[in-house]
Amino acid sequence: MDSNEFFAPARTPSDDTAAPADDAALVSSGDAVDGEVNSAGSVAKPPKVERTPVWIDLLNPSDDEIHEIEKRFAIEVPTREEMQEIELSSRLYDEDGALFMTVSVLNKANSDEPETTAITFILVKKTLITLRYADPVPFKTFIRRVNRSPSLASSAEAVLFGLLEQIVDRLADIMEQAAADLEGLSNIVFANPDDPAHDQDHRAVLRRIGRAGNLSGKAKDSLLNLHRLGLFLSTQTRLKKDAKTRLKTISRDIVSITEHANFIANKVTFLLDATLGMINLEQNNIIKIFSVAAAAFLPPTLIASIYGMNFSVMPELDWQFGYPLAIGLMVLSAVLPLWYFKRKGWL
Repeated sequence: MDSNEFFAPARTPSDDTAAPADDAALVSSGDAVDGEVNSAGSVAKPPKVERTPVWIDLLNPSDDEIHEIEKRFAIEVPTREEMQEIELSSRLYDEDGALFMTVSVLNKANSDEPETTAITFILVKKTLITLRYADPVPFKTFIRRVNRSPSLASSAEAVLFGLLEQIVDRLADIMEQAAADLEGLSNIVFANPDDPAHDQDHRAVLRRIGRAGNLSGKAKDSLLNLHRLGLFLSTQTRLKKDAKTRLKTISRDIVSITEHANFIANKVTFLLDATLGMINLEQNNIIKIFSVAAAAFLPPTLIASIYGMNFSVMPELDWQFGYPLAIGLMVLSAVLPLWYFKRKGWL
């Protein structure tokens, strides 16, 4: 369990003339306001003002923590099994004014086993609750940015769109990296056989192509979920004009990255077909060599078989030059087919 609560930058009535909100720190609920002087001349202890967090990040929460959130915000948090459902009604819905949005986010993209993990965004009143059982890179990056610039967490909507933008940016970086990797694979597949970089058995190339295809497929799944989330948010009247503008920008980026993911998927298919074609060509060359060798050594084998027969009357057996003649016939019968195959361009 590793959950955090983030609050909007603290502001006082003098903030308009003092430091801007960017210089304010994130404060926790229960921070005191300025004290007042009582009649005795002493400073009275100011009353504690409970502040509502703009973002509650639940990472691997326990059952007690989930029950506490449900009681605190009067909502029903979806279970981990419910988060895995693919029905649109189970992933995107409005329940008593609280928006529940579950999307699949690409995780472990740089490993050999990339995966998609379900993350639920709950927008209730002025608080965004994120429920997740993995720690993808966009969340780590956005938390570091919020700690450096608290103004990024000025509202629940700002946190939501900030996270979505970070996820989209991460997917764009992954697609760029995948495209660069496929370009290198293309050079290896179509390299000259004499080139040291040429992979003779293509096993490593096939593994890398398979990983790129798996990665692009999971990225497209994440993009599809984000696109559905964008369509769901566009129907919400509670979003302000600035939020809808950011949503349109995110939607355009999603469409652009999806097109790039489709290009990568097509290139993966092309490279896979080309690699399998190269393997077939190399196998055909091997079979051709064996076929030529069998055809070339068939006449010498025939001659050796004839003179290996144990008949009592064979004139060449008693001839002084019988043995050299047999050897010469075998050599000549092997050279002539090879010369003929060479002349025809079969070798």
